[in-house]
Amino acid sequence: MDLAAKIEAIIFWKGEPVSLKRLAFWLSVTKEEVETALDILEEKLAERGVALLRKDDEVALGTAPALAELMATLTKEELTGELSKASLETLTIILYRGPVSKQEIDYIRGVNAGYILRNLLIRGLVERLENPTARRAYLYKPTFELLSYMGIKRLEDLPDYEAVKEEIKNGELSSEN
Repeated sequence: MDLAAKIEAIIFWKGEPVSLKRLAFWLSVTKEEVETALDILEEKLAERGVALLRKDDEVALGTAPALAELMATLTKEELTGELSKASLETLTIILYRGPVSKQEIDYIRGVNAGYILRNLLIRGLVERLENPTARRAYLYKPTFELLSYMGIKRLEDLPDYEAVKEEIKNGELSSEN
């Protein structure tokens, strides 16, 4: 598989901006080789619905600018509608385990939670904090808007909060809870 395809797969898998330096490291190539492969990838994506986004020394995948109006309509519908099952699962993890990293959420849910977290951030239901132990990662915690949305005054008002929190802490939470 060519370098451009490998880079595309990594950027897609990460679901967030990736530095050229990290791509070069992961693929054991030079930064110049990464830049050349990115030019090729950008050409391949030119007539597609996905575009290669570049900012400073990072790249990401996003929707093609020609689809901005369609994406804005869909985003508005999604952000004003009811929360999806995936959003509710993610909120539950943040409520009972937060502050929690995206990596922990991904691990618990078994899928990339990047899009869900972005949606919850835009809705104002979660907030992102710098992670003191990992400079390039963030922690997510519930906002006051989420408490209001749920009709509770504090996290301790959640059903079985202390018991579930303790089970999570001890790694005892089973699928029947």
